[in-house]
Amino acid sequence: MTDVDLWVDPACPWAWITSRWLLEVERVRDVRVHFHVMSLSVLNEGREVPEPYREMLGRNWGPVRVLTAVQEKYGAGLVRLLYDAMGTRVHPGEQGTGPDMIAGALADLMLDPSLADLADSTEYDEALRASHAEGMRPVGEDVGTPVVHIPRANGEKIAFFGPVVTPTPRGEAAGRLWDGVLAVAGTDGFFELKRTRDRRPTF
Repeated sequence: MTDVDLWVDPACPWAWITSRWLLEVERVRDVRVHFHVMSLSVLNEGREVPEPYREMLGRNWGPVRVLTAVQEKYGAGLVRLLYDAMGTRVHPGEQGTGPDMIAGALADLMLDPSLADLADSTEYDEALRASHAEGMRPVGEDVGTPVVHIPRANGEKIAFFGPVVTPTPRGEAAGRLWDGVLAVAGTDGFFELKRTRDRRPTF
């Protein structure tokens, strides 16, 4: 069994699709996925970005703060479940990342509704930044979410941004993409393979 670590921000549609792909990979390969929190708001602090994007980043602190609080209070296993609940509402459900979405996702898991108040609190920001840094350290700061870490037999990691794909590969197609990603990302000295996106994410 290979333990795969995935860093996500609930606001990112591409990370959502990658996470759904990895859940498919769990069904067809000996893989177990562990979810971790990263933040596009943290990543873009101090950067010159368009004003609409900056406003969106300001709104997106809430979900990652609540995810981090749940991790700290109840353990890392709940990150996956709450991310699933949030992402289902944000992406296929088109509910946005605001207070109603957060409250609904907490209710889906029957978690304490007062956790939603932590969306506007900095109480867990240190833990959020630590989780974000852990995810980004092996891949650098010029990528976003999703970030994937895969252990090597020698104890080192294969770490990369992506894959960015739509729609979600299913069944054995998901497994074949996994095999290819391992082959490419595991090649010593390999850094980038990219083309311009010509479609929007499909959920």
